[in-house]
Amino acid sequence: MTTPLMSLHDLRVEFDTRHGRVTALSGVSLDVRPGETLGIVGESGCGKSITALAMMGLVPNPPGHVTGGRIAFDGEDITRATPRRLRQLRGSDIAMIFQEPMTSLNPIFTVGRQIAEAIRLHEDVSKAEVRNRVVDVLGRVGIPDPARRADEYPHQLSGGMRQR
Repeated sequence: MTTPLMSLHDLRVEFDTRHGRVTALSGVSLDVRPGETLGIVGESGCGKSITALAMMGLVPNPPGHVTGGRIAFDGEDITRATPRRLRQLRGSDIAMIFQEPMTSLNPIFTVGRQIAEAIRLHEDVSKAEVRNRVVDVLGRVGIPDPARRADEYPHQLSGGMRQR
């Protein structure tokens, strides 16, 4: 059997509150192998988002803490990774698609500027190359007239375009 690309084993996430520490996740385990798709479903408040944030190394700390278990990406234990290493992984190997794009996109910056920020944070490329990459990425996900759309604001795109 193929080695998992992403693996969670006995994951535990807790949050500090004014009433003490509360457990958000306890005993979550899963494997995702190359080429597999995993859907996490459940009722509101069951831990879907916290699981995804933990997998990305994005649990807000404080008040959140991964207090147990292991999260491995391609065999690497990312619960012990440095912030720099996590940024490298998020910039090239791991991504998260948020359910509601308007909560992820900043309404005061163009779509292109927001995509460019991610490229600049993770790669050492010229301003011209960043622009080319932004337009290329928009085109690859099926955005019509990507050069023009890069200069538009999130509210100017359809819901489907924002999700892409």
